[in-house]
Amino acid sequence: CVCTSMKPGATDLVVAPGFIDVHTHYDAQAFWDTTLSPSPLHGVTTVFGGNCGFTIAPLTPEDGDYLMRMLARVEVLPLESLQQGVPWDWRSTGEYLDRLEGTLMPNAGFLVGHSAIRRVVMKDAATQRVATQDEIALMEQLLRDGLASGGMGFSSTWSTSHNDHTGVPVPSRHASREELLRLCAVVKEYPGTTLEFIPQVGKFTDETVDVMAAMSRVADRPLNWNVLAVYAQNWEMVEHQLAASDYAASHGGRVVALTLPDTLRVRLNLIAGFVLDILNGWDQLMALPVAEKIRQLRDPETRAEWDRLAQSTDGATRSIGNWSTYTLFETFSDRWKPQMGRTIGEIAADIGSSPWETLVAIALDDDLRTVIASADRGQDDATWARRVQALRDHRTILGASDAGAHLDMIDSFSFATTLLARTVRERDLMPIEEAVHYLTGSLADFYGLRDRGRLAIGKCADVVVLDPTTVGPAPVYTKFDLPGGSGRIYGEADGI
Repeated sequence: CVCTSMKPGATDLVVAPGFIDVHTHYDAQAFWDTTLSPSPLHGVTTVFGGNCGFTIAPLTPEDGDYLMRMLARVEVLPLESLQQGVPWDWRSTGEYLDRLEGTLMPNAGFLVGHSAIRRVVMKDAATQRVATQDEIALMEQLLRDGLASGGMGFSSTWSTSHNDHTGVPVPSRHASREELLRLCAVVKEYPGTTLEFIPQVGKFTDETVDVMAAMSRVADRPLNWNVLAVYAQNWEMVEHQLAASDYAASHGGRVVALTLPDTLRVRLNLIAGFVLDILNGWDQLMALPVAEKIRQLRDPETRAEWDRLAQSTDGATRSIGNWSTYTLFETFSDRWKPQMGRTIGEIAADIGSSPWETLVAIALDDDLRTVIASADRGQDDATWARRVQALRDHRTILGASDAGAHLDMIDSFSFATTLLARTVRERDLMPIEEAVHYLTGSLADFYGLRDRGRLAIGKCADVVVLDPTTVGPAPVYTKFDLPGGSGRIYGEADGI
């Protein structure tokens, strides 16, 4: 699947199948950017959207406002971009797909999302209670219609990190096990389909492991879950999470983890609040309007209560509220710009304040636009070796880029060039042929793509030409090109 060409135009370059990204959120961006940038700049020629249950079809006139505000919250897409850049004038999944047919530069497939079909059937009750038998039957029919129209499968989430713009769990999080399994059973009726699920935050419980196995079994389809973060220090956790695949296999299913080739570097702010809303009570706080957040944070007693709630969080997720460890990644205040690149703890020590009070002071000077980032502790040799071990495990596939979402937070859209640069070119941890397989044939096999993922006579001519001596992600920067003038984290590539 990889060859070094000596022909004119590709001399001394690698010719490979086009790369595949199975976890994106380009559902809305497809209307204002038909190139689905920046993914193709990194060699991606096939993308799959509609993940996590967050599709924008099916749709009714009264549900469009909810879906766009939910997307703005959970996938951090600017609301003004969704309002100005998306027509919101289809009804069925088939009509949505017809609107995109023939307009996109990359190949694109879309799953049918649980939260969307639940909202259409149950309206406001979708975020209030379990569904009745009649309501589940209506959801089954919407899913059936979507799959018959070309939907690639079914997606859902139970993750506690997914709350809507009102601060309550998104629709699919209110679904019973019965509802989830009945919808998965519909998928079995349509060959070539798949399941995608966001199970939970942190260490899998027995319930999570069992429900994923059951979903795969009743659908007779593979299920991929997001995301397996790999470090040398968390290998015990990695093995625990991957054991869910063993359990599924012993119970008639197939469950695999999506894993990235590098650190999932996360940038956080108090406006969007994604990830921070995992902290105890912060789901409601992060749903407040910015002006109300500012008002509360200016009040000493209320400000102290925010931190008290954060520190009362149980388990491993409590570390999200360890303010001293975050780096001041970006500030728009002249007062604090000289402190960029330092940790909140270091700045706090210099000014004689606590890390929380320091963070709030910086954020208030910035109208909460301040961006903080966790330290990247995933660049040691032992961690890179573990990542290669995880990629070679049959219980994982490469993915979880989330391209098209979390536009102010992550740069994992470059996962393909990152793998080729960091794992192959810089560290020589695997041959380039193996890395390309994880980006192409392995993913094509998983999704049942018969005419992509390999270079062969009779298959589609999705081709990437790359320079193995320079390939890699280019520097990341903020690009203000979204509808309404909003910005996004953006990066091109070298050697593609």
